[in-house]
Amino acid sequence: MSTFSTHSDIPISDIHHGDPRVLLRQLFDVAVQRALPSHNTAAHLPAPPKGRTVVIGAGKAGGAMAQAVEALWPADAPLSGLVVTRYHHTPPRPKALAHRIEVVEASHPVPDAAGLAAAQRILQLTQGLTEDDLVLCLVSGGGSSLLTLPCEGITLEDKQRINRQLLESGANILEMNTVRKHLSAIKGGRLGAACAPARVVTLTISDVPGDDASVIASGPTVPDASTCADALAILKRYGIDVPDAVRAQLESGALETPKPDDARFDGHVVELIATPQQSLEAAADAARALGLNAYVLSDEIEGESREVGKVHAALARSAAQGRSTFQPPCVILSGGETTVTVRPRAEGQPKGRGGRAGEFCMGLAQALQAQAGVWALAADTDGIDGVEDNAGAIVTPDTLARAQAMGLNVADHLDRNDAYGYFETIGDLVLTGPTHTNVNDFRVVLVLPPEGHA
Repeated sequence: MSTFSTHSDIPISDIHHGDPRVLLRQLFDVAVQRALPSHNTAAHLPAPPKGRTVVIGAGKAGGAMAQAVEALWPADAPLSGLVVTRYHHTPPRPKALAHRIEVVEASHPVPDAAGLAAAQRILQLTQGLTEDDLVLCLVSGGGSSLLTLPCEGITLEDKQRINRQLLESGANILEMNTVRKHLSAIKGGRLGAACAPARVVTLTISDVPGDDASVIASGPTVPDASTCADALAILKRYGIDVPDAVRAQLESGALETPKPDDARFDGHVVELIATPQQSLEAAADAARALGLNAYVLSDEIEGESREVGKVHAALARSAAQGRSTFQPPCVILSGGETTVTVRPRAEGQPKGRGGRAGEFCMGLAQALQAQAGVWALAADTDGIDGVEDNAGAIVTPDTLARAQAMGLNVADHLDRNDAYGYFETIGDLVLTGPTHTNVNDFRVVLVLPPEGHA
C-alpha cells in the first residue's frame, strides 16, 4: 500500500493538471493508515492483572489487533488466546514478534465450519476464569460471520441460508445484527457473560454508524438492548424464513440476550481504538494540507448504495456549477454503511458481481451525467468490496463514455447489481488487497474548478 504524507505541499495547479486518481487513492490510504491497530492500540491497553490474560476475539482486523497486543504486552506477563479473522486477512508476522496469540481464519460474509470451530474453542477459553484474570476481547467488523455458534435448534446450514438472505435483502447492519444476536449462542453479550467473574476489556474498531459497540460484530461481549420481538419483526419485514422451532423460541423469549442490567457485565470496559470519523478527518486534513477545501458530510450515512450515489452526485454537480456552499477545488467525504438490495435475475441472466462501494459508484456515475471536473473513489476500508478482490472503484468525468464505447450500459449493470463487471471492463477497479483494518465505507468526491479558474 502506498503512503501519503499530510505535510506535502502540492500546488493546486499540479493537482488540477495531474492525475486525480492518484490523489483519490492517496486519501483512501490516509484513511486506512489512521485506522491500523498498530497505530491505535497502545493508549487503550490495561495493565496486566494478578492472574492470567486471555485474548479472544473476531473480525477482519483480528490478526493485526492480535499482533499489536503481542508487540505491546510485557514480555514477562502471561498472555495467550485465540482470535479468528477472515481468510487471507492475517498480516505477515514480524520475525522478532513472539507468537503468543493464535490466529485462525474463517469465511466472511457467509459463515463456515472453520468459524464454527473457532467460536467453540473461544467459548471454551472462558471456562475456569477467576476474578484475578483479565480477558482482552479484540473486536472488529466482520466478526458476526466469523464468530458463528448457532443457538439450539438451528444448524450451520440454516445460519448460512439466513445470512445470505439478510445480505441480499437490503436490511441495514443494525437489523442484520439484531437477528444474528438472537440466533447465536455466543453473540449479543453471551461471550462476555461467559467470562464472569474475570474482568473483560473489549478493544474494538468500529465499522458501524454511530460506533455502537453492541452492534460491532454483533457485540459478543456487550449487553444487548434489542429483543426477540425486534428480531421477529425484522425477519417478517424482509420475508426471511427460520426453522419453526427457532421461531417458537423467539416468540417465547427463550432466545433473549443478556441485558444492560446484567450483573455479569459489572466492571467490563469497552475501548474504541479506531472509528470511521477519525479516518474521514485524517483524509480531510491531508486534503487541506494540499490546499483543497474539505467537507466531511457524515460517518453515519446509510441507505441504498445507488441512491446514496445519486445524492453525492447532486452535491458535486452543484459545487462544480458554482451553486453550492462547497467551494472548488474541494473534496466531499463520507462514510457509513450503505446497503445493496439484490434484484431478481431474469432467466438465463448471469449473476452480478460487486459490493456496495461499486454500486455507489455506478449510481454516482449515472447521476453525474459526465459532469466536468468531478472525480470520485468509493471503497471498503478492509480492502474487499463484498466478496470480490477489489476494494471499490473510481469514477471519472468520462466513465460513462468509456463504458459505452465498450458496449456497457450503466443502467443494465445496475439492474444486475454488476458493479465489478462494469468497472473491471473499463479498468477502474480499486485493488488494495486486505488492509488489516475495517472502518467501513470510505467515499471521496473531488470537485475541480474549470480550466483557467484554479
